[in-house]
Formats: sequence, structure tokens, C-alpha cells
Amino acid sequence: MEHQMKTLRHFEIASENARRKVAQIRTIIGDLDRVVQILSSDIATEEERSRIPDPSDPAYSILARTLAARRDNLKVTIATLEQRLEKILVALPEAIAA
Repeated sequence: MEHQMKTLRHFEIASENARRKVAQIRTIIGDLDRVVQILSSDIATEEERSRIPDPSDPAYSILARTLAARRDNLKVTIATLEQRLEKILVALPEAIAA
């Protein structure tokens, strides 16, 4: 009986930790998504200002190019976090069921 209680408590703690991680990752993804939107807007503004919307144009704005690189890196980070989130969500019901 005592062993069952300890095991149950262990899974409750693991489940709560997983839920906390899920909340944290979702918050980070939301924050990064907002930054991506802001960067996309800033890129569009810079392209309008410079009147060169084509990144393959040698005269394309260095600022727009830098912002686009940052935005693209954040998109990769978001995708990685989404994969991590999915793994946690798949494991969460298993921890609860055990």
C-alpha cells in the first residue's frame, strides 16, 4: 500500500511538472510568434521605404535582410518548441494512466 502511494505521488509530481512545462512552452511559442509578426511587419516597412522588395536584388536593404534572418531563426525555434511540446503531450496521458 505504501509503495503504491509513493508511486502514485511520483506520477502526480511528474504529471504536474509536465503540465508546467507545457504551459511554459506555450507561453514562449506565443511570445516568439508575436516577435515574428513584428519582424515581418518591420521587414515590409523597410521594403516599402527602400522600394526594393526583392531579397535577391543586390540593393536589397541590409536591415530587411538582417530582420528576415532573425525572423527565420525564430520560426525554426518555434518549430523545435512545437516538436518538444508534442512529445510532452504524448507522454502526459501515459504518465497519468500509469
